[in-house]
Amino acid sequence: MKTPTHTLETSEEAGVRFLHFGSEWVQGAMRIARPYSLELEYTREMAACLLLRPDADWPQRILQVGLGAASLTKFWYRHRPEAKQTIVEINPAVVFMAQQSFKLPANDARIDIQIGDGVAWMHEDRRDKFDCIMVDGYDHNARFGALGTEAFYRDCRKRLSKHGVLVLNLFGRAHGYKKQIENLRAAFDSRVLALAPVEGGNAIAFAVNGEPVALEMAMLRADARRLFDETGLKFTGTLVRLDQAIAAMMAQLSKKRGALWL
Repeated sequence: MKTPTHTLETSEEAGVRFLHFGSEWVQGAMRIARPYSLELEYTREMAACLLLRPDADWPQRILQVGLGAASLTKFWYRHRPEAKQTIVEINPAVVFMAQQSFKLPANDARIDIQIGDGVAWMHEDRRDKFDCIMVDGYDHNARFGALGTEAFYRDCRKRLSKHGVLVLNLFGRAHGYKKQIENLRAAFDSRVLALAPVEGGNAIAFAVNGEPVALEMAMLRADARRLFDETGLKFTGTLVRLDQAIAAMMAQLSKKRGALWL
């Protein structure tokens, strides 16, 4: 495992602290007055996996590849206090930065941070299963690399429980985006819901394992209202992108409007 050599830096503007990996790319952000909130739109969209598995006790076990500013780690820590989190981060300096500058809880039994390469870690022969796997692992040049291959996605699927969801943060405007989605569909037998990019260019994709998921907009909107009351998350833009993605899937299947199962 080769530890990245790029620098880690922070900047602040209008009450928001940003994390940078030695470049202008923003790798994470925290509103200083609300450290447990999801400041960046793409992180809120990743949390929309809760709409696909709306049970109040889901997820119980969470795996994150890439820590960044620990925004999602802290979100789960606050809103799913019974859940156990495993985070695989290749750079120990990122962990130190998250604890020192982004209020990541330290030495908590609910958060198991392992230093390692996410691709190699996922490929190891392990028996542990996760309800939710979240992959947000760019390098300092915003490249996804081996985290975007079909082999990696197949390894992720093996690690998912019967209620499992893989959540990916991709760059919808990047050259390799289409290939990554093709790889994801191949690994998950097309059980994939890919959303249009948010304003910053990040595109979130969900892949489902095990129990089917009903893609019915009335239910998704109702769950979004419930989650707003529970967490304060607003899914207004996400619901629009979900509706567009579901409509596109319907058209591709020549299916009339109604319930679609993923």
